Amino acid sequence: MPYRRLTRFVTAPDGTRIAYHTHVGHAPEGEAEPELASRPAVLLTNGIGTSENFWRYIIADLEQDHRVVHWDYRGHGRSGLSARGDYALRAHVDDLERVTEQMMARGNGQPPHHVGFSMGVRVVLELYRRRPELVPAMTFIAGSPASPDPSAWIIPVPGAHATLARAFRTLTPLVPRVAPLVHEFLSSRLAYPFGRVTGLLRARAPRADILEFMLALRRMDPLAFWMMMRGLMEAPPSWDVLPTIRVPTQIIAAKNDLLVTLREMERMRERLPAAEWMLVEDAGHAGLVEAGTEIAEAVRAFRQRCGVGPAYPATSGSSES
Repeated sequence: MPYRRLTRFVTAPDGTRIAYHTHVGHAPEGEAEPELASRPAVLLTNGIGTSENFWRYIIADLEQDHRVVHWDYRGHGRSGLSARGDYALRAHVDDLERVTEQMMARGNGQPPHHVGFSMGVRVVLELYRRRPELVPAMTFIAGSPASPDPSAWIIPVPGAHATLARAFRTLTPLVPRVAPLVHEFLSSRLAYPFGRVTGLLRARAPRADILEFMLALRRMDPLAFWMMMRGLMEAPPSWDVLPTIRVPTQIIAAKNDLLVTLREMERMRERLPAAEWMLVEDAGHAGLVEAGTEIAEAVRAFRQRCGVGPAYPATSGSSES
């Protein structure tokens, strides 16, 4: 999925180069940054392994009159592999903090509205814990303050999360051996039907978007992916951040999500009673592409209602929300 964007880098203390991308939309070539600098800013934080095309509906909607930036985790996209092998959740929060500060420095000095998807929800929450002044508004999409609990998928089993975390540590040496088999499967014609049969993908999941996501997964360093999963499982949950939140917050849940279940999202809703809630019907964990237009319009409407973003520009032909 081609985008008109400017890519820049920040460097973490360990030397890892982190890429962030400013979407320029129809801004004139060479004049994009000055034109975008005064616009309200939105910063998109992804899930593990998720390709940038998952954001395409939100980008297409907001880049008309916002400064929209998405960034790549270490080991993802244009970012480098971690210079010291550090893929702990804390490292990603450090990286988001630097990207946010750089985005503010190149813009109007105001912090962006943070939109987190899947694992990105925890990264944004931990940034709020550390630097709340950098987070004036938050949108959480298909992600919770804790890593996925396997007991929520089948039969509740005490200690299942801890058991899974130990399994990730134990199986780490096997990753280089297993990775070629996983890559072969992701390259096969079976991958998309497998997602449909298992319920991970809904019928309206665009095949082209899912194939682009699988291609991005194949390009990732398998050990980087595994260590990110392991870091997510080993990090303490962020539930204790929720009572401290004092900024406009939006929660978007997918009714048919098998990875971050509706029950988990409703639990977060109960602990954030002031948050705006949206339940997307007939969508799973790939809801950003399965119900992309619906979610993009909801994000804009939330921004407008909270006074942190405009309605659709008059020239777009869209009606105001």
